[in-house]
Amino acid sequence: MKRVRLIARVVALAAVMLVGVGACALDPQGDGSGAGAPAPVGVTEQASGASATPTPDQRTSPASPPTPTPKPSRTATPKPSATPKPSSSGYPGCPQGQHQRAVEAYLARLGGFGTVTVDGQQSAADCKAIKRFQRRYGISPAEGRAGPTTYEVAKRLATTDVRRCHAGSGLTFCVDLTRQTVWAMRDGTVVMGPTVTRTGMAGYATPSGSYRIGGRNLREWSTPYEVWLPYWQQFNGGIGFHETTTYLHNGWIGSHGCVNLLHADAVRLWELGRIGTKVIVFGRRPGT
Repeated sequence: MKRVRLIARVVALAAVMLVGVGACALDPQGDGSGAGAPAPVGVTEQASGASATPTPDQRTSPASPPTPTPKPSRTATPKPSATPKPSSSGYPGCPQGQHQRAVEAYLARLGGFGTVTVDGQQSAADCKAIKRFQRRYGISPAEGRAGPTTYEVAKRLATTDVRRCHAGSGLTFCVDLTRQTVWAMRDGTVVMGPTVTRTGMAGYATPSGSYRIGGRNLREWSTPYEVWLPYWQQFNGGIGFHETTTYLHNGWIGSHGCVNLLHADAVRLWELGRIGTKVIVFGRRPGT
């Protein structure tokens, strides 16, 4: 009899243990506590139709009285508004910057970007010309706004005097450190118009002087700075022309002496250049 009672107790204990294991097992859809998993977000709303688009079956109950159709108001129908005129805040779809009139004047002097009216008021034509200018010289965002960067770049280009580069005969690359511009001349004639550049920052100022292209490489590896320099043309020790590896118009930084160029300008200068091409660097970058 004692043996039978002992066996009964063992069986009852095993049953309790099995129930306990089942209750504490991790529910793959629960939170680990054994509680039921919460309904996924949005399921309740979708099932009830609260957030769903009504279907043809979701009709108003017949017991509900029909909503009377409102009678037309006797108020006169408003006339369509006229096309908005340009204002001091800008032309519709094109913001106006604080340097609107000055940028218009510089673009008119430079030419080649479309018709601009020098009146300090943004217009569709002005906006188009400013956007074209911004895209050409890598100014971001190119939204047509005459902001500080657009103003500065336009001023530098419009006030560059190519005659200050005493190139003489043959091909010459000219670098104006003061205005941060670059152009090319052949026998006194401009063959590549002034474009933007960024030269050495404080402590690494690009030296002025007369040099010659001594080395060229489509991709030059910079050992000290561990970066590729596309369209490399060396003219003074470790200093040379190359495509910029950062945003050119970030005025807080500069090169370590090299003459940084936008992609299209670096390619054009590469196509023109040869070993022995003369390079004239003059002026001084502001802040160096």
